[in-house]
Amino acid sequence: MRNKIETKRLWRKHYELEVLEGTYSPETEGTPFSHYEGYCAHSSEEEGSSEEEDHVRSLSKLETDRPVLMKSKVSISAEAFGRFNPQITIFHPVIIHKSSEVKQKIRSRLSQSFMFNTLDEGSLGVVIDAMDEKHVQAGQRVIAQGDQGNELYVVEDGILDCFKDFGEGPQYLKSYQPGDAFGELALLYNAPRAATIVAKHDCHLWSLDRHTFNHIVKNASTRKREHYEDFLSSVTLLKNMESYERARLAEALKEELYHSGDYIIREGESGQVFYMVLEGELVATKNTPTHGLQEVKRYGGGDYFGEIALLKNAPRAANVVVVSEMARVVALDRNCFKRLLGPLDEILKRNMDAYLGMM
Repeated sequence: MRNKIETKRLWRKHYELEVLEGTYSPETEGTPFSHYEGYCAHSSEEEGSSEEEDHVRSLSKLETDRPVLMKSKVSISAEAFGRFNPQITIFHPVIIHKSSEVKQKIRSRLSQSFMFNTLDEGSLGVVIDAMDEKHVQAGQRVIAQGDQGNELYVVEDGILDCFKDFGEGPQYLKSYQPGDAFGELALLYNAPRAATIVAKHDCHLWSLDRHTFNHIVKNASTRKREHYEDFLSSVTLLKNMESYERARLAEALKEELYHSGDYIIREGESGQVFYMVLEGELVATKNTPTHGLQEVKRYGGGDYFGEIALLKNAPRAANVVVVSEMARVVALDRNCFKRLLGPLDEILKRNMDAYLGMM
């Protein structure tokens, strides 16, 4: 029961993020929207931002042939969706036939997305089978703020711009690029889309229906997101961030795999990336004038390093090398941090003095 409550709490928090986002100023570089005929769009970097536009309805122009529902020999038990989505006890997978080459192409894109890269092989196969191909032209709306939505989208090729109307006309928020996903909140909550997404160029997309997403993707994504948010809350430099800010960062974390002897960072190199250790053992070494290369620290699961990279472009003070057979880490680069949450000084100054005083 507690897990169900926590899951509902998490997704409600991301739903509220849309309201909170009205208080943060996204970067305004970029795309004029006059040629979009006043439509506004929403874009995700991150898988995370994808949820912000979920209050937007799929555009009717994108309607193509409906996928053929085929009874599968294997049924997958459903989980309770909560009050926004009624429970369905048996899930019959959607199968849209594809060549092996196309399936591999989709697999490659999904591996770049926060929402899908936690799925096991069987679940990933169900998602790939259910994905429908969409082609949209430059200037075409994919989803519109205030509409209802039944699909999420993964970008295969092209760029889409995201706009949101906060009451004073559409404002550009960001752009979605290949590998990004958007539209999942509407599937979870039956809520209107939060923003409008418009194709900046001709685009190739993959769409996923509501039932497949809720049965296959939601639980895995939720567990991973919660774990990352807990991780971020343990980082001294970030502990005073708002919960919705941590949620955005959690969605942007990229998982990386290393093997014994691999250098994750090297002493003297420019620092741009912050790392958190999920699994494995790493050692920090430093060159000293009198004793040469010396071990200065060890890292294991739950540890983090390189956080100063979020503050400034300072050279790395030490090497960090994998000493276990393998290591899994998640990475967050400075530019991504700024793109998601704005100028770092505004975020980090809340706790920077205390943090630097500990160093």
